[in-house]
Amino acid sequence: MPKKTCKLIIDTGNDYVIAVKGNQQNLHRQIQRNTANTRPTSRYIASERTRNRVTTRTTEVFNDLTGINQQWTGLKSLIKVERLGTRAGKPYHQVVYYISSLIRSAVDFACGIRGHWGIENRLHWGGSAVGGFPDLRRLPFKDVVFDEDNSTIRTGNAPANLSIVRSLALNILRRNGYSSITSAYRFLSNDIDKLLYLVG
Repeated sequence: MPKKTCKLIIDTGNDYVIAVKGNQQNLHRQIQRNTANTRPTSRYIASERTRNRVTTRTTEVFNDLTGINQQWTGLKSLIKVERLGTRAGKPYHQVVYYISSLIRSAVDFACGIRGHWGIENRLHWGGSAVGGFPDLRRLPFKDVVFDEDNSTIRTGNAPANLSIVRSLALNILRRNGYSSITSAYRFLSNDIDKLLYLVG
């Protein structure tokens, strides 16, 4: 997720919760340092048992932004999600970091992040989109709904810009209560008055 995308999200009056991947090495490394050397402002622990899996998730929120590039527009919180458990009898341990423009409790972030996974999983198959935080990363459901993989736009900044526009469109639909993005897309695609009403 480029810094300019965070700026665009904030400039359009929205907020973000974004997973920090390994390709953002400096940011990832600094978040690891900050979360290791300061106390969280909030912590939430939840355990879950499903069939052959037991998982304990610890969500912690930090407000120490020391050493983090100020070009991450709107950044207010660092979130660390640690997952410990067993899958098919084998232990696993995973730590994922997030940045956010929101100031919320660990409970809120935990529910939002889990809800977003639900959106991602359902919308990959064109299902409903209820709950979770808006997140403008490239998500699998955009490939299905907007047929991104077959786009012929491949040069310069055009692919990234078009991806942002698609993400904004999806978030506008969610914000207006559409539970199925595919149905909304079909219902609204040929009616300019309805489309303008959504962004009015």
